[in-house]
Amino acid sequence: MTNISFFIDQVMRYPYLQQALLAAVLVGIICGVIGCFIILRGMALMGDAISHAVLPGVVVSYMIGINFFFGAVLTGVLTALAIGYVSQNSRIKDDSAIGILFTAAFALGIVMITGLRGTGVDLWHILFGNVLAVSRTDLWVTAGIGFFVILLIVIFYRPLLISTFDPVMAKATGIPVRFIHYLLMLLLSLVTVASLKSVGIVLVVAMLITPGATAYLLTDRLPVMLSLSAVFGVISAIVGIYFSVIYDVASGASIVLAASVLFGLAFFFAPKQGVVTKYIKQRRYKKASRAS
Repeated sequence: MTNISFFIDQVMRYPYLQQALLAAVLVGIICGVIGCFIILRGMALMGDAISHAVLPGVVVSYMIGINFFFGAVLTGVLTALAIGYVSQNSRIKDDSAIGILFTAAFALGIVMITGLRGTGVDLWHILFGNVLAVSRTDLWVTAGIGFFVILLIVIFYRPLLISTFDPVMAKATGIPVRFIHYLLMLLLSLVTVASLKSVGIVLVVAMLITPGATAYLLTDRLPVMLSLSAVFGVISAIVGIYFSVIYDVASGASIVLAASVLFGLAFFFAPKQGVVTKYIKQRRYKKASRAS
């Protein structure tokens, strides 16, 4: 039996693998879509900040016995608001405010996790993810978040589009640019929460950025970029789960590595932007110039 046949057999036989695969695919789609706007707005560091800043909220949620979804979203949104407040009310710029607040929040989360030792609660899996441990409840939460995120992107597509490429024009046409910014922060927090069980806090920023960056190298049109990014997220999820099952390696890291390989292929071989493609075109141009 080949590895692919074995993988398909395992997926068909075990419900936990089916749930893991569905959860990873959903995460790949929503991370890919929201990641496009993060990349185009130059907010990759903000994605990193929010993904790390949700950790204290996760710990507090477990401590008081509620679903980690509520605490994680709350701390993610509060961190985004705090970053904006610090940068607007001091000489500190956005990148510095992000670096200060997200590391502080992440450090607080680590301290809180270590403080739970001996209580029987282990939250270290939140850092690196384990999609193979996704429950049916987690799957429904991820599906619900995914539907909500995609729905809001469809509803606010035009304001997102204009404010992303021309914020000055967006203000002039009456688009609430600040509202759109914080709406995007909310969606980013939701996507981060949806990805915690699959790839973990440490690696979620890779799924937010890498599929979108790969798509960005292949097209100049936003609708195509959104579609390609979602497809690359899905491919990364399936390939990552495959290698995780076949070779018994960390699922979250496998998914991220699969996405990184796709980016590498696009970086070198993209039809217009690929490094190798550009080199070949330059060689052909030089030969044509000499011949003429």
